[in-house]
Amino acid sequence: MFGGSKGIAVALTAAAAAAAAAAARQFWPFAADVQGTATPATPPAAVSTSSVTFADNAPSWQLLEQMAKAKMQELGTNFWADPNDGPTHPLAMKRTFGRPESEIKIKFYRDHAAWCPYCQKVWLQLEEKRIPYTIEKVNMRCYGDKPSSFMAKVPNGLLPVIEYRGQVITESSVIMNLLEDEFPDNKPLMPPAGSPDRPRADMLMRLERQFFSVWLGWLCNGWDDGGRRAQYERTLDVVCSELDASGGPFFLGNDISLVDITWAPMLERAVASLAYYKGYYSRGRGKWPALDRWFDAMEKRSTYVGTKSDFYTHAHDLPPQMGGCAMTATGEPVAAAIDGTDGAHMRLPLPPLNGTSLPEPYSPGESPELDRLEAAAKMIKNHVNVTRFALRGAGKPGSRPVSAPLADPTAAPALQHVDAMDAGLRSVVHALLVGADAQRVSAHAMQVSASASGHPADPVISSAEYMRDRVGVPRDMRFPAARQLRAHLNHLIDQLQQA
Repeated sequence: MFGGSKGIAVALTAAAAAAAAAAARQFWPFAADVQGTATPATPPAAVSTSSVTFADNAPSWQLLEQMAKAKMQELGTNFWADPNDGPTHPLAMKRTFGRPESEIKIKFYRDHAAWCPYCQKVWLQLEEKRIPYTIEKVNMRCYGDKPSSFMAKVPNGLLPVIEYRGQVITESSVIMNLLEDEFPDNKPLMPPAGSPDRPRADMLMRLERQFFSVWLGWLCNGWDDGGRRAQYERTLDVVCSELDASGGPFFLGNDISLVDITWAPMLERAVASLAYYKGYYSRGRGKWPALDRWFDAMEKRSTYVGTKSDFYTHAHDLPPQMGGCAMTATGEPVAAAIDGTDGAHMRLPLPPLNGTSLPEPYSPGESPELDRLEAAAKMIKNHVNVTRFALRGAGKPGSRPVSAPLADPTAAPALQHVDAMDAGLRSVVHALLVGADAQRVSAHAMQVSASASGHPADPVISSAEYMRDRVGVPRDMRFPAARQLRAHLNHLIDQLQQA
């Protein structure tokens, strides 16, 4: 299911499914019958606060699965393949890169939602060097408690962590240096110590820390906005001059290095957060061509795309990690566009997606039919847990809130509306598979009325909104698929509200 118990995103994992089951039991406990044996309590009849209802005329999950399977065969892809094999994947738990499992020497601890920038560095390095490793996922503290087994190994609870040859190693820079030293035959990513190129690589690493400080100084402060912007621009001028000096598109020339891997999480988050909170675009507007070329080159790498998030996810995952971000008047309209609250964005038909698109540039572009299929395939294979997770939107807040506003690990889903939400999500998946226009003129078109018969619209609307706001990248799916799913959930909401 979409694992809101781990944050704003939704993950299709066994751990998330277990959390969903626990939440369901908390909300709808087993009751003892007159003989004392445990039997499920019977949910009450659904009650709607309005008379708007809709008919359940969407295809069954079985038929939707058959449709998705045929579409994947037609398009030559398989979104149900083992995530441990093939390109970098956020749901992978063991990566061997075709080597025997006996060669796995690394256990990598990273955050569940793939939001931690320091975890992303190590993750990207492991993938680029193709070092066999296993993964254990741990909450970031602002999204819930860390397991006691992890805290026993790492008392401060900080991520990332690796275990190697019986040692527990913390701090991303220490880990990354160790991986270079211990695995020199796996694609060296740094110039050797003492080589002519090493001083420049070390200087660029120091520049990354300077950029980090300047970026956060602007993002997290509401005073001296003009001065902080000017300082950011001066720093980015230096960054781009270094990219130009290398001959590009990467920091050390025509191939990726540990310098790019170190910069990637911070540049990615800076570009996203400053657009959202300051209305400021560092990428895609032509002001810094070297930065545009760097992003274009990075987004050609499956290793990076597999770890990369989107503007929406970063805009909402950063404040709990940093203690807040300062919004400006120039940021508000961009934030509304990224959130889809302006009434124009995050709605069908979606505009083209490319390296200069707004509100988010993305140079790999899109393949709408394939992107919709990816979103549909993820929903189909975990629809029971997805439905229950979404129903938190019509349920009760949890008894143990956490600091991240969009996370509520102990929320109680409104399971009395499970049939209505199931029908609504089947309609969303059908539209993803055939297209909203084709669905509208089919026998499976949404039928909404003011009659007493049918499923109540209100709990489906609130649950679809809850789910839409918690679709995260890359944890749940790639950005092009996520924007399709969010827009199709809005399409469902609009149909039910416009009755």
